[in-house]
Amino acid sequence: MNKNHRLEAVDLECVRGDQQLFVGLNFELEAGSALQVEGTNGSGKTSLLRLLCGLSMPESGVIQWCGQDIREYRAEYQSQLSYVGHIHGIKDDLTAVENLHMTRVLGTSNDTTAQAALEWVGLSGYEHTLCRYMSAGQRRRVALARLLITDASLWVLDEPLTAIDKQGVVELEQVFREHVSSGGSLIITSHQPVKLDNKSVQTLRLN
Repeated sequence: MNKNHRLEAVDLECVRGDQQLFVGLNFELEAGSALQVEGTNGSGKTSLLRLLCGLSMPESGVIQWCGQDIREYRAEYQSQLSYVGHIHGIKDDLTAVENLHMTRVLGTSNDTTAQAALEWVGLSGYEHTLCRYMSAGQRRRVALARLLITDASLWVLDEPLTAIDKQGVVELEQVFREHVSSGGSLIITSHQPVKLDNKSVQTLRLN
């Protein structure tokens, strides 16, 4: 993990169709800090996350990682990024552990085992269960477990606690806190409060 990083959004404008979602948006996110993005449905939360991941381009403005425009250093930036969106992106015909092994093969990974990652997110005992037989909340946990085996500095999570039960929320909040306290950065949207217990948590409100 790169512990000497900074993400900066400068004067971002986002337009979808004929609607301007936001304009003049600025923020900085240092290593070891988190940003909670808030706003009503349709305010542009998911659109902002897609911009920050380089999946779409802003109407104007620039996004920089370690002082470099992510459009010019896309591969380097995305190697330091893990994104979990509304669609969990796991393969239902694979088991939980097989999904994590696939993630390891396709990206930059750390020394955390798939079994340990699944235990962290409360799926101990489900390692060899096909994901098609899991509940929506369990599949969501598999998607989030992939974060733990990557070496990404920046986690970008769009409503990660959707379909997660109360105990699961507590467990995942601890995962998020561990990432931030170890020098990682976190950007998260959530319709429910997320307890990060960290002095370096910013809030960005989209109208």
